[in-house]
Amino acid sequence: MTQAPSAPRLPLERPNPFDPPVRLAELRENEPISRLAFPDGHVGWLVTGYQEARDVLRDPRFSSRQELRHFPLDHALANEPMEPARPGMFIRMDAPEHGRLRRLLTGQFTVKRMKALEPRIQGFVDRALDELEADGPGADLVARFALPVPSLVICELLGVPYEDRARFQQNSRTIMSLDSSREDIMGAFESMGQFLHDLVMSKIAEPTDDILGGLAATGELTAEEMTNIAFLLLVAGHETTANMLGLGTFALLRHPGELARFRAEPEIAEAAVEELLRYLSIIHVGMTRTALEDLDLHGTLVKAGECVILSVSAGNRDPERFENPDELDLARPHGTGHLSFGHGVHQCLGQQLARVEMRIGLTTLVERFPNLRLAVAPEDVPTKTNAIIYGVHSLKVAW
Repeated sequence: MTQAPSAPRLPLERPNPFDPPVRLAELRENEPISRLAFPDGHVGWLVTGYQEARDVLRDPRFSSRQELRHFPLDHALANEPMEPARPGMFIRMDAPEHGRLRRLLTGQFTVKRMKALEPRIQGFVDRALDELEADGPGADLVARFALPVPSLVICELLGVPYEDRARFQQNSRTIMSLDSSREDIMGAFESMGQFLHDLVMSKIAEPTDDILGGLAATGELTAEEMTNIAFLLLVAGHETTANMLGLGTFALLRHPGELARFRAEPEIAEAAVEELLRYLSIIHVGMTRTALEDLDLHGTLVKAGECVILSVSAGNRDPERFENPDELDLARPHGTGHLSFGHGVHQCLGQQLARVEMRIGLTTLVERFPNLRLAVAPEDVPTKTNAIIYGVHSLKVAW
């Protein structure tokens, strides 16, 4: 397939660390469903409007199947044909297989269960901040807080030994980086897969009181399915929340008025988390769906087989849905309904866990360190423009 000359590539250049590329806003205003060229020559669509994206996410005529996808950025695997998802990789599947696998996990991530976890999460946060304060007065907040806390939480939930964190964190960074070579990516998948396979086999032999042990006890999954489910939960469970904690702190430090409000009004904590999720939108590349048949999407003909990229950052800044969307307003009324966790049957399974970790982590951080400040110039904070999930590589702070 040849690339249509009129189809541009996905814009990624950000005007500042917190705002989406300017071109996305222009498209949303003038052409919310626009042509998009993929590196492998496929020509599909880019959706930048909130309602248009939401409609795609809830329409079963758009597929999540991995073998139908095309990757919108230059990447070591971008030009290779996609294969069907491995058993257990339910986020890249459609019904009925997606529903079968997700059903087994839904009960593990209920609001009630996440509420019950709050004391443990508070303990992890307090311990990380105790160590941070003891070693102060300055540190890299990503290495000492934003990454360890969600890693500890997901390790405990899954039953993964925390002492193995360096291995899975490095493998996760390699897989998420747009700069990794094919050899490095495949090596990271193999290393993570072997580590988790061995862990799963131990859970099957002797089920434990954690998510993997619970899945093993059902007897409804193969070892391969459990291994790949563990892979998804482990990577997603620490990578996304770690980036939100780091980038969220950076955003608060760059908006001192909102930071002061956050400290002074603890009752807005839940709304503040929703606003940070909306405002920062760390799904850097967007969400991908593929049309299973010719269909009309808000007046645009999308043909069967065409790949659609949904820009979460553009949709979350849509003025048709959010008033003054480019402003950070931690007490924003009607701030829920953002696209950061997706929508429809594939909406993020761990969203309640992420909310609890962010609320406890950020509120405790700003209470413990009332004089927290950047230790480098804002322009010297390294951002993850080269990764699938956006965030900051490090955040040097002082107090």
